[in-house]
Order: sequence, then structure tokens, then C-alpha cells
Amino acid sequence: MTAIHPVILCGGSGTRLWPVSRKAVPKPFLPLVSDETLFEQAVRRVAGDDRFAAPLVVAGAAHADLITAQLSNTPGARLVIEPAARNTAPAIALAAALLPADAVMLVCPSDHHIADAAAFRAAALAAAELARQDYLVAFGIAPDRPETGYGYLQRGEPLAGGFTVAQFVEKPDLARAQQYLASGDYSWNGGIFAFRAGHLLAELAAHRPDMARLVAEAVAGGRQDGARFHPAPAPFAAIDGDSIDYAVMENTARAAMVPARMGWSDIGNWAALSDALSDGADAAGNVAKGGVVDLDRCRGVLAITDGPRISAVGLEDVCIIVSGGEVLVTTRDGAQAVGKLPGAVNQ
Repeated sequence: MTAIHPVILCGGSGTRLWPVSRKAVPKPFLPLVSDETLFEQAVRRVAGDDRFAAPLVVAGAAHADLITAQLSNTPGARLVIEPAARNTAPAIALAAALLPADAVMLVCPSDHHIADAAAFRAAALAAAELARQDYLVAFGIAPDRPETGYGYLQRGEPLAGGFTVAQFVEKPDLARAQQYLASGDYSWNGGIFAFRAGHLLAELAAHRPDMARLVAEAVAGGRQDGARFHPAPAPFAAIDGDSIDYAVMENTARAAMVPARMGWSDIGNWAALSDALSDGADAAGNVAKGGVVDLDRCRGVLAITDGPRISAVGLEDVCIIVSGGEVLVTTRDGAQAVGKLPGAVNQ
């Protein structure tokens, strides 16, 4: 069986995790959940397993040196430097164009946390089998709450190792999210995919012909520089960017999903990070990281500091973050809006 090719996408700026995540060193390259960065975890999840090839990383030039440093112990890893940010569909198409047509790609965001790596690999192998049959496969994350911040996949007909996708559902309101959870027919769309490279490019050409043509031109006119590949800037910059969901997954007749229970989190905001760190919480559900943190009569508080003492009394479901001379205080409910704050926007 040919090896699966991990494709790790390093886009986005992680502004909802400001002030710790910043433009110069954003969320994927920070050790938020363990001593390893989220990017290093993504690489290690499939390292040392001959069923997986060395990773192909797609990223912007601003973080190329960070990535190279964090890939230092990963032989054979390659880095594709996007000339411009054009969302996930062109990024994935770049990788597909650089792989053999029959290669199975495992597309992974660089900034997700997955607690159970063995369950992840099992889902990846099931997804790869479906991808070899020219299904375009999404990981369906088993929902544990009525979440309004994610898109959903509705299960269709059973397949070996998975299901067809009956429909892709946009982020729902709370009432619909509760219905989805109760029905058992819906999974979160975790943004992890498996494709056969040639089939993905054929589907992209069918549904987004201009994008497919410009990606092909960018690769044909690109240049190799050691382990780095630089696509031609002009055709790539001319692409009208779009997500892989909108460009391909919601249009194809071959969408499939594999269910995955693997302790997944997109670490999308401070509340999500608090949940991911809950194993280290005290009896009142408080999580403290960094320097001195004194929490008195607090419940469900996340407190992170890079030096100054944090002292809090009588707070509940609040996140307090001190980093680089900035202080952020938000409720768990407010954490989703942190990326819109002036400090996060105007870096």
C-alpha cells in the first residue's frame, strides 16, 4: 500500500488567541497545550509510521523560517511558500499539483489539538481507503455539545469505513445545533480531509476552472529552492480565493465522511483552550499556566501569565491572559470576539 501524504496547512493568524498569538508568531507555532507547538504536534502525529510519507507544508513566506526550525527533526519534509493568502482551496490544490496523481493526501490544519493520535491515524487510514476510490473525504468529528461555531456534516448512506455526506450544513443557531446533537446523524466538519491528488484537481477543474488553471500555471512557473517550492507569484495572486468546502466539497457528487472520536479541538478561542487543558484543572475547574496565579473562590477560570502575578477573587467562567505587556480579560462567552479587538486587529 502506498504511503499517505500529510499536507499541513499553515494559514490564519490566530487573532482570537491574542495577545499570546501574534502575527510574528501565531497560534500554530506556540506551545499552547503541551511543550510542543500545535504545528509540531501535527507533524509528530504521523511521524515514525511508514504508512505516512514525509509532510508537505503549505504556508506564507512570513513564517517559513519558523516552520523550517520546527521541522528540523523531520527528514524529507517539504515546504510550499504561498505567494499570497488565497484560502484553503488553492493551498490544497498547490499541494495536489506537486504530488503524483495517485497519491492520497491527508489535509490537516496546523493549529488543531488532537488528544488521541491513534484514533486520528485509524480515521486517516479509513479515509485514505475511500479516497483511493475517488471519494472526497472529510473527517466528521463526533459532537459532544450543541456547538454553533462549527459547520456540520449530515450522514448519508453507509460506506466501508464511513458514510456518504447527505449535506453540508452551515453554522447553525442553538436550537438547530441541539436538534443535530439529539438526532445522532450529524458530525462537526473538522477541516481535515483525504483526497486522491489527481481526482481533487479534476473536481477543482470541474467546479472552479479558473482557480484550477491558475494553480497549474503557478506550479508550472514555480521554482525549487532546496526543500522549498515557490509557485509563480502572478498567476497565484490572480486567484479568486475560496475554501475547499465551498469550492469543491459542497459541489462534488463524491463527498464522504469518516467518523472520528479523537479528542479534537480547533483551539479556536480561549474558552476552547481552557477545555483542552481541563486535565490540569483544579477541583473548581480553574486552569493556571505561567507565573504566579492566585485564584480565590473562582470557578472555571483560565489564567495565563508570562510574568506578572494574576490575582482574582470570586470570578466564574472568565479567561485572564497576560502576555507581552498586554492584558486580556473576557468571559468564556465573549472569547469568540477577541479577534475583533483593536489590539488583535492592529498589530
